[in-house]
Amino acid sequence: MKSYKEMSKEELQEIKESLEKEYARAAGMGLNLNMSRGKPSASQLDLTMDMLNTVNSSSDINDAEGNDSRNYGVMDGITEAKELMADIMGVNSENIIIFGNASLNIMYDMVSRSMILGVMDNTPWCRLDKVKFLCPVPGYDRHFAITELFGIEMIPIPMTENGPDMDMVEKYVNTDETVKGIWCVPRFSNPQGTVYSDDTVRRFAALKPAAKDFRIYWDNAYAVHALYDDAPELLEIFEECKKNGNEDMVYEFCSTSKISFAGAGISAVAASKSNLDAIKEVMTIQTIGHDKVNQLRHVRFFKNMDGIREHMKKHADIMRPKFEAVIDTFEKNLGGLEIGSWINPKGGYFISFESMPGCATGIVQKCKEAGVVLTNAGATYPYGKDPQDSNIRIAPSFPTEEEMQQAAELFVLCVKLVSAEKLLENF
Repeated sequence: MKSYKEMSKEELQEIKESLEKEYARAAGMGLNLNMSRGKPSASQLDLTMDMLNTVNSSSDINDAEGNDSRNYGVMDGITEAKELMADIMGVNSENIIIFGNASLNIMYDMVSRSMILGVMDNTPWCRLDKVKFLCPVPGYDRHFAITELFGIEMIPIPMTENGPDMDMVEKYVNTDETVKGIWCVPRFSNPQGTVYSDDTVRRFAALKPAAKDFRIYWDNAYAVHALYDDAPELLEIFEECKKNGNEDMVYEFCSTSKISFAGAGISAVAASKSNLDAIKEVMTIQTIGHDKVNQLRHVRFFKNMDGIREHMKKHADIMRPKFEAVIDTFEKNLGGLEIGSWINPKGGYFISFESMPGCATGIVQKCKEAGVVLTNAGATYPYGKDPQDSNIRIAPSFPTEEEMQQAAELFVLCVKLVSAEKLLENF
């Protein structure tokens, strides 16, 4: 297949006219698909429906220690829920607090608490002249939204195939005391699906922060979300931090939002005893406790880590064909054209596509006009500004396999059309 970049102006013009006719036909199909978020499909949510029957009588409502889950108390979560979430995260249950349905809420609270009250007796960030966060890019738009909301300066850190550029991370963290945190999605990163290498994790754990209140925000959202059996594992950072005397440096987050029910899961933070004590001190004022009945449901439904693994294989069976439909369509229709590149992830919820510079916004807009809504171009960068206007996040989870195939074909058509238009501008 001849590269678009090797074509003459006449060849590109001819292709553009043909693509415009094809696009007009596609736009008339009446597609109505929203792939802007990593949203589980109904078939995935159906896998967990029996959970609702695990707690159904007043004689069956106590946790393992005899506490009535309907009542006040046990602010930091029932013991068996801590053990389940600890197993998912690969940490000790003594280092866990259980929260509500979304780990994003915990992350927001951690930043908010740091701004207003400070981190473990350090100066509250709101009293400092400058506060900075490192942001691996492309990255998770909701992380960036939190930091932007609080007026924290965001510093983009390029992603590599092994994780964030650690030379840059070490330079900033170890020399600049205004750098207070870094956002990380370490296994199947959002949106590239990258798994941080063992060396990257060890370099994180060995950081020597200039700021005493620097924290790694380790958002392990896709800890058990492999699509294939040979998906790489993630070295557990918490133990590595302990080896380096940096036990206080990391907050690790996780939830069952994409394991059980997206709107009714449980979440957790793992941290050192000192960090947990500081969190609990505020929690006693902030809340009476989270939904322990839901915690009990989760424990009784999944039972243990083996139950989680078997359940996630069912999720993978639903997700895998959708991812493969997208990747196969890209390879068949874009391979060799030199107008886009993509990563074939082994897990997670997204596919990251890199268009020619200056084309992402146009591709997303044309998809939208034809009935397929994608995440806004630029969303994977701080302040919504992709300097190359090239990254597009694709979320294959929610549509059916057939719908995903249609969406992938439309996406490819838009990539071709916008790319041809861009190249013609240069003649």
